[in-house]
Amino acid sequence: MAIRILFLLMIIIFSFTFNTYAEAPLKAAFIRDHQLWIKENDRERQLTKGLNVSSPKWSNDGRFIAYLAGDELGEKTYLYVYDTRKKENYQPYKTIQTSNFKWSPVSNQLAYNAGGVLNITKTKNGRPEGFENVSLGTSDFEWFPDGKNFIVSSQSNLLPTGWEPVRLFKVSVDANLNKNKIKPFYTIQTDPDDLFAISADYFKWSTDGKWVSFLAMPTASWSNDSNTLCVLSSKGDHFQVIGKMLWYENWIKWAPTKNQLAFISGEGRFFVENKNTTITDIPTIHERKEYTPKGYVDLDLEWLSLDKVIVARAKENKEWKEGPVPTMFTSLYVINIKSGEQKQITFPNHNRIDDFPQVIDSKITWYRKTEKSKQGDVWIKDGISSPEHLWLKRVDVAPTFYKE
Repeated sequence: MAIRILFLLMIIIFSFTFNTYAEAPLKAAFIRDHQLWIKENDRERQLTKGLNVSSPKWSNDGRFIAYLAGDELGEKTYLYVYDTRKKENYQPYKTIQTSNFKWSPVSNQLAYNAGGVLNITKTKNGRPEGFENVSLGTSDFEWFPDGKNFIVSSQSNLLPTGWEPVRLFKVSVDANLNKNKIKPFYTIQTDPDDLFAISADYFKWSTDGKWVSFLAMPTASWSNDSNTLCVLSSKGDHFQVIGKMLWYENWIKWAPTKNQLAFISGEGRFFVENKNTTITDIPTIHERKEYTPKGYVDLDLEWLSLDKVIVARAKENKEWKEGPVPTMFTSLYVINIKSGEQKQITFPNHNRIDDFPQVIDSKITWYRKTEKSKQGDVWIKDGISSPEHLWLKRVDVAPTFYKE
């Protein structure tokens, strides 16, 4: 009897410990009334005043939040950092003007593009401060998963004979403009009648680091209607064209544990039709598969698990031809990519939009707003079948969660 009681106590303690671990509190950086805030352990705290904040990003260890702040028009934006340990904002270098910055995957070091110059911050007392030049002629970039190199794209030039190819480079973090540490990685041969592009943008690595996806983007007006999703192996020796899509970075997502790529395919700048959730294995051997039912469009997506994808879905509107572009009132659906089963999991009231799904462990969050509102709320479910509840009120955009 005593042994049985002890065994039951052990089960209870184990279950309590597991649930406590699994239900770790969410931590998010968010923007309210143009200012940076943080929510942790159900406590909200304002971090900035008098700025116009955008694009918060967590450092790998969660100590820092890098963000942009500038004028109301967003014409000039400067790089700032909030130190959660010292509870203070600072600029790693006061004249840094940029719109494109990324944390190292292995350290508290920032890389950013300033006027075509790729720079990295130095580290002082454990904080990113100062800067060093890395390479010139940078269009876009991304860290390699090991944090030792960058993949860098250089924009094509228009010659009397036509557009040049788009060139990618592998650049050592410590290149410091040394050409010997900057190596050609891959050249995208372009053709106005086939794969036309003047830049490569939005690099994203697969979970195992063996593939990188990116968009090959044509000239500005053309890119509003169509871009080419491509993948390249980590050695630069295997290139594939995956499909056509719009230029929304969030519409491209790698699977959490294997080399599958989900994206929203379809051309045409308006959301009224031809926007389909599409999934393909990488490298592509079989035909890609589309999951959006006829009569609907999908306008955002997120992986829930190895076999399930969440999408923001609305009824298509082929009747619209001119005048104000109609609002697409999306709800969240979950797709089982093995069985093909699909079901609606959020039910917003009339004239409300559910989009920007994010998955943190087993939790599902999304951004809900009305058609004309400038702010929305963040809602959460603890699982597909769990009831939804309000988590954040009156935020400008969807939050950025810290994921350990």
